Amino acid sequence: MVTRKRTAALLTAAVTAAALALSGCGGAAGGADPTDVNPEGEIEPREISWLLSRPADGGVITAMEQIADEYAADHPGVSLNLITTPDRPSYIQKYETLAAANKLPELFDTDATPFAQKLAGQDRMVDIDLLLADLGLDDDYREAALSYQRFDDGSLYMVPFEFQLEVFWYNTAIFEQAGVSVPATLDDFPAMCTALRSAGVTPIALDGQDQWPLERYMAYYPFRLTGADFIQDLKNGDASFADPAGQAAAQWLADLGEAGCFAEGFSSTGYADAQALFTSGKAAVYNIGTWELGNLATEALDPAVQGSVDYFTLPTVEGAVTAENEYVTPSGIGMAVNAQTYDPLVRDFLGYALERYPEIYAATGALSPTTTAQTTIPADATDLYSRLVTQADEVGTAIAMPWDTQLDPATNTRLQQELTLLVQGDITPEEFTETMDAALAENLR
Repeated sequence: MVTRKRTAALLTAAVTAAALALSGCGGAAGGADPTDVNPEGEIEPREISWLLSRPADGGVITAMEQIADEYAADHPGVSLNLITTPDRPSYIQKYETLAAANKLPELFDTDATPFAQKLAGQDRMVDIDLLLADLGLDDDYREAALSYQRFDDGSLYMVPFEFQLEVFWYNTAIFEQAGVSVPATLDDFPAMCTALRSAGVTPIALDGQDQWPLERYMAYYPFRLTGADFIQDLKNGDASFADPAGQAAAQWLADLGEAGCFAEGFSSTGYADAQALFTSGKAAVYNIGTWELGNLATEALDPAVQGSVDYFTLPTVEGAVTAENEYVTPSGIGMAVNAQTYDPLVRDFLGYALERYPEIYAATGALSPTTTAQTTIPADATDLYSRLVTQADEVGTAIAMPWDTQLDPATNTRLQQELTLLVQGDITPEEFTETMDAALAENLR
């Protein structure tokens, strides 16, 4: 029997091997010009493939399938082949293995990771800044949506298909009963949790099983203190977890754990169970994105709590360098365009698809990555829905990047494991930073 630990080890080894192969290939495919966004030639019908990591029944795929059918109706012989792998670890393994073998399809999903930046540096991804400008769409996109897709040097090689706000949903009735207010700073969280715990409720619902939600908390303090600088320097080996921003984050997480902020056994609580804790009124706070608007800001929410749900954005800290309207505003995993297979057909299809997409996607009630499409508010929406749609137009330019999209896979996996131990009180902040700096140094070699 293959254990979960053994499976993870095999996956890590496969991804590492792929990365080593990529570093050795040096862009061996050659011949592509990522800046030639409008190549000459006839449009020759064929299949266009997209390697992606998105829910098969989600809004992005549904919209793109409709668009592909429309395009095919006017271009016989053209089809869009969606190669879907929703499970992210499996997707990353497939993506990096295909990249190492120079076998990526015309379109492929990727975050703005060091691995993706290496691909771009080998002229294997089309320059999206130039493509959007050539298509006349560059001014349509939200600045924050594009910024989320950019590499640290500001270059853009991925197209966003989503836009989200991550906020803290909270139960106003529970807050009132416990005599607590919305925290003005991150340092107010422990006292808030202590008061809520004394009132007999779980302070914060958390999906600990998937690990990334807790990692969000690790990113908050450094973002307020340094903006994007700390995580950028950390992943490049120019900073350490023992630096002031890292120490502050580790101590804050330890304080949250000591104050009992999360449910007992949070590490085994799944996504649905965490949400149920909040929607049933058993937890006071829930940190999640606007992709849950349909569940949290419509009449689908339990009537017993529906009138008591509100939200607040990421609190600040003393000495913050980021503004109150700057927090986690992701535009999801981006779509890259393979420079090796880019031709007049791919360019023409993308021109049609990116023009049509915002209207179709926004009609589903989702926030478009552009400012050109108005989100359709569902008939059963509460006022929170429209408030958050309006707030999407008011976010700042700095983004609290999710660390799981920034760190190398090995360091990220270790970080998620150590964060759980830190919050549970099994290790101290000092032990946490020492372990993570050792892991970082090992994995950056």
